[in-house]
Amino acid sequence: MQSENRFFDDFAKFVNGAAGTFAGMGREAEAAARERARDWIGGLDFVSRDEFEAVKEMAAAAREEADALRTRVAALEALAEKQAAPAPSTTPATARRRKPADPS
Repeated sequence: MQSENRFFDDFAKFVNGAAGTFAGMGREAEAAARERARDWIGGLDFVSRDEFEAVKEMAAAAREEADALRTRVAALEALAEKQAAPAPSTTPATARRRKPADPS
């Protein structure tokens, strides 16, 4: 049964139009917010995930190389200290000097 009252039909059309308008405004606001966020984030110095992973691997390799070099330097320093140590005397400290023979 269709209503004979035109007021309700016009009111229903008005509400449907308003709902569509508000839905469109919501989509436009969301798109504008996304664009502003993209611009804001683009202005910051963010890196991509691939770049981050590549730099992370480079840092790990550099850390391993530094550890290896640290070990090598320690071994070389130990060797240098060993070579720089004074050699023990071949004559005992308690040995006496001979007095020259008396020619008379």
